[in-house]
Amino acid sequence: MTQTYYITTPIYYVNDVPHIGHAYTTIACDVLSRYYRSEGRDVRFGTGTDEHGIKIVKASADRNMTPRELADEVVIGFRDLWEFLNISNDDFIRTTEARHENRVQALVTKLVDADEIY
Repeated sequence: MTQTYYITTPIYYVNDVPHIGHAYTTIACDVLSRYYRSEGRDVRFGTGTDEHGIKIVKASADRNMTPRELADEVVIGFRDLWEFLNISNDDFIRTTEARHENRVQALVTKLVDADEIY
């Protein structure tokens, strides 16, 4: 059985355009992912954006946009930057995607059913 290495960046807020701090942490994760792959290891490298929260609501209101409109606009900058930097991520997850929402709902349900949260 092959051990899989899961490497992830923070999920970045979409309240503004990407900056050097986003690039720094993503490059660090990319370097680690490439190193493990060069050693023949199975790696899953994910990154993405957090499109919920008061920061997003305030930033979108300041721009006379909905939070989703702002997210749709800003996320392009993240994707473009990772492509420009030749980042080797396997997945880019947006917290507004149905696959993310469904997974979170399933996890919360499982935790409630196990009396782990209430």
